[in-house]
Amino acid sequence: MKNTFFTLFLIFCIQVSSAQRIETNFNNNWNFILEDNASFSQENVDTTSWQNLNVPHDWSFEKGVRKGGDQGQGGGYHDGGIGWYRKQFNIEKESLSNITYINFDGVYMNSEVWVNGNYLGKRPYGYISFRYDISKYLKEGKNTIAVRVDNSLEPSARWYHPCGIYAAVKLIEVNSVHFKPNTIFITTPSIEKEKAIVNIDAEVTSTQKGLQYEVKIYAPNGKLLNKSCEKLKLNNPNVQLEVENPELWSPETPKLYKAVTQILYGKKVIDQIESTFGFKTVEWKIETGFWLNGENVKLKGVCEHWEGGPVGGAWTKPLLRWKLQSLKDMGINAIRPSHNPTPPMFYDICDEIGLLVMDEIFDGWHKKAPEDYGKQAFDEWWQHDVTEWITRDRNHPSIFVWSLGNETHSPIGSELIKFGKSLDPTRLFTSGAGNPEDMDIEGVNGGSETKSFIEGKKLDKPFISTEAPHTWQTRGYYRTQTWWRDNELPGTYELPNLTEKEIFFYEGIDPKNWRNRKQSFNSSYDNATVRVSARKYWEVMRDRPWHSGHFRWTGFDYYGEAGLVHGGLPFNLFMGGTLDVAGFKKDLFYFYQSQWTKEPMVHILPHWTHPRMKKGTVIPVWVYSNADEVELFLNGKSLGKDKPGTVWNEMQCEWMVPFEEGTLEAFAYIDGKEVKRTSFSTSKQPSKLKTSIEKLNAEDSFTTSYIITSESLDEKNNLYPYGENKVYYNIQGDVKKISMENGNPIDSTSRTKSNFRALFFGKTRLFLRKQPNAKNASIITGAILGDKALYTSNKITIEAKQFAVLGKLKASDLEILYTINGENPETNGKVYKDAFKIKDNTTVKSIVKQDGKIVLKMEETFGKNQGLFWGDEHSKDMWIGRGVNISAEEGILEGDATVSKEAHRYKGSGFVRFDGKEGAITFYQENDGEEGDYSMRFRYMHNNEGELHTMKLYLNDEFVRTLEFKPTGGWEKEWKFVPAILRLKAGANNIRIETTGESGPYIDELFID
Repeated sequence: MKNTFFTLFLIFCIQVSSAQRIETNFNNNWNFILEDNASFSQENVDTTSWQNLNVPHDWSFEKGVRKGGDQGQGGGYHDGGIGWYRKQFNIEKESLSNITYINFDGVYMNSEVWVNGNYLGKRPYGYISFRYDISKYLKEGKNTIAVRVDNSLEPSARWYHPCGIYAAVKLIEVNSVHFKPNTIFITTPSIEKEKAIVNIDAEVTSTQKGLQYEVKIYAPNGKLLNKSCEKLKLNNPNVQLEVENPELWSPETPKLYKAVTQILYGKKVIDQIESTFGFKTVEWKIETGFWLNGENVKLKGVCEHWEGGPVGGAWTKPLLRWKLQSLKDMGINAIRPSHNPTPPMFYDICDEIGLLVMDEIFDGWHKKAPEDYGKQAFDEWWQHDVTEWITRDRNHPSIFVWSLGNETHSPIGSELIKFGKSLDPTRLFTSGAGNPEDMDIEGVNGGSETKSFIEGKKLDKPFISTEAPHTWQTRGYYRTQTWWRDNELPGTYELPNLTEKEIFFYEGIDPKNWRNRKQSFNSSYDNATVRVSARKYWEVMRDRPWHSGHFRWTGFDYYGEAGLVHGGLPFNLFMGGTLDVAGFKKDLFYFYQSQWTKEPMVHILPHWTHPRMKKGTVIPVWVYSNADEVELFLNGKSLGKDKPGTVWNEMQCEWMVPFEEGTLEAFAYIDGKEVKRTSFSTSKQPSKLKTSIEKLNAEDSFTTSYIITSESLDEKNNLYPYGENKVYYNIQGDVKKISMENGNPIDSTSRTKSNFRALFFGKTRLFLRKQPNAKNASIITGAILGDKALYTSNKITIEAKQFAVLGKLKASDLEILYTINGENPETNGKVYKDAFKIKDNTTVKSIVKQDGKIVLKMEETFGKNQGLFWGDEHSKDMWIGRGVNISAEEGILEGDATVSKEAHRYKGSGFVRFDGKEGAITFYQENDGEEGDYSMRFRYMHNNEGELHTMKLYLNDEFVRTLEFKPTGGWEKEWKFVPAILRLKAGANNIRIETTGESGPYIDELFID
């Protein structure tokens, strides 16, 4: 017995003498391959042909948009697949006596992990953090980790999702006696002006004689406020401490306290965790909505997919902070990560900058997308994932409510709430329109935008609009006629036209080539919508005490939902944001800023460059401002003053201004004194490229990022708002390209592989990430500039310049050579000196040389049929009164259903055929109104006499009836319709037709009247 006791005591002494918790950045130097081979899990694998990279990484985003992409329209036509990651790392002998975890903040999806060839486990959910104890598999010296990521089943989401290790990874080394992951739970059961109580729960792996549990609390300024130290007797110790005169956390004053929990052996720290927390009180009242710290507060929020913005899903902390701060600058005080949890750094930033978070765990509790988590893993895994989610996030002061789902309904809802409250009894639960009868707070998506809902709503519990308003804008695009996505719906608020007839006639695509009427760009006058304008909905929620507020759909534009909302390719992203995917601010951004911020601001729309507009055409000029009044000037002449109002259609100052070239200027006044001014001047053709560099400082394990912005200017330095020339980049030195983005929803150029991106309405951006241990970096930008259509001028300018990004720039002259006759400028180029003129349909080719080496190859075609489509008042006549067409070839095809073009008079880019075999087609349709009956028609063709080619019709996976397709009289061009009445639910619907053993006809489209 004495020998046994001595052995145990010796082991314990060795354990406690080891270093305290060590967290190691594990992001860098991974090897990756987009293939699948079981041998990749082995301890030793030759990876010399694999790609070397640093995570976060998103292979789907890197591959880019592809017609027929695995993720379908919902995922913006990006791919899935199976990929492997491998990494070598060293372990010191001393570490083998400790416990080592490998921690992943996010891997999408179905990840499996091996260490030294030993299988650790699988995690299906792509939006949750997880970790494995790898201690027993480690050895002194070289070790290997392998990660398999399986996105072979697609679409696995209803919007774009990343593929791969898209968030941070770290190694965590701890003593065998340590705090279990996610077990520090800090609550504030009592908060009064003079004193607050802080309760700290923890759980340790084991207790040993001689150990102590110490807790220290620090003020926001770093001052030690209180501490407790006692013997560690239990595995789940609890401590209560007082804090005098607590400073409250709020979006305006995000005061963060710090709790340091320690396991001590004498004076030696065995384990330590630092946790930030805050003091705040939250109340929800049926009559008056949301209360924070005793004040009635309107939730001015946005919804954000993790993938909204310029990097796909591979966000670094500097870029994520830039994104969230951009939204905060607009005036928001809340955010809803829709419809999944995010990596922990998201909540850290929200804590720091002051954003309330509605933290959401699932999109659905059952299948919603064909191969989503709801189908693949929900039943088996939801308790594991809810546990990780709540225990990981519950200390964040920014999180004020838990959301369990989105547009989903199931008896399991009440079980989810019960389970969630067992993990955190301090917060209430809601959902985005899921099981409202079970939730503490009723959340409504979309439907709350209607007049009939707002004016007829009777409440029996607190209410929040979890998605609203659905208003859309394409940056730089204007229309004076109101546009409703699915025609004007009954029970909506009025949204009248701004002029009797339309005055703007440019489009991204010739209307003759649209797939359906949704393929228009969307006006920036706040008059392109599903049900309500942004202005009216702000008035609605501001003036109704019971309305807690809204999370507008969305903050940033995002990739995906392109067919559902914008009609499909070439559209590949969703334009519901107040900022586009490049982070450029839309006019909507400034509307919200005028209502939600106090720093004086003033913003004019539209721009004042209209080369094809007849002089004297009356243009509605709007100014958003939070000043008392605004005065508008045209060419120095005052057009009068206007005051921003409180009624929705008076929130903008407005003048009807006959167009003439010149300068439009707005002066904002408070108490009669000028506080801000802004102006536009009519621009000529683009002849200069303005380049600016924004540095985003390194944070935690993430290196510095850079945003390079390019803008087209005329010779007087005025922005040319129709600029669409390509900007070329040569990147030199220790930086890596993340993406190039311009916000254009129909630009198919690779965001990651190309060396150029076209300007979109005058602007584009390059996003860079500093490499580890970087010293120097620069970029060369180049462009062939001019009016693409040669309408304003046929003068062309070529520009190339070099800019330092990091370190000092070694000056080096650039030489430009060009041709205009189709010849190769490398062999027959003329040295560029001055601007030159060209004829219609000319391709200008150019090279840029540095020290005799070619650094850029550029090409631009100019002519009357190039660039934007410029039409007239009749260009869109063909779409007047037409419903929505959903092309069969854009649906999800199963079995032997294949896309073909071997016929005549089909709509869109093709049709679907079965060729005597069996299969199915699934169409998706978003119903923006209330649940109700809709008339539909399937356009089809076949010439098999006496055959009906019956097909079963399903709505949302429930059988409706069997359709009969009678012969149309031909297989070439004789198309006819089979009608159906379907009762669509509010929100997303899937409509499926499948063959019944008799094959099927040609199916061209689903037409919804």
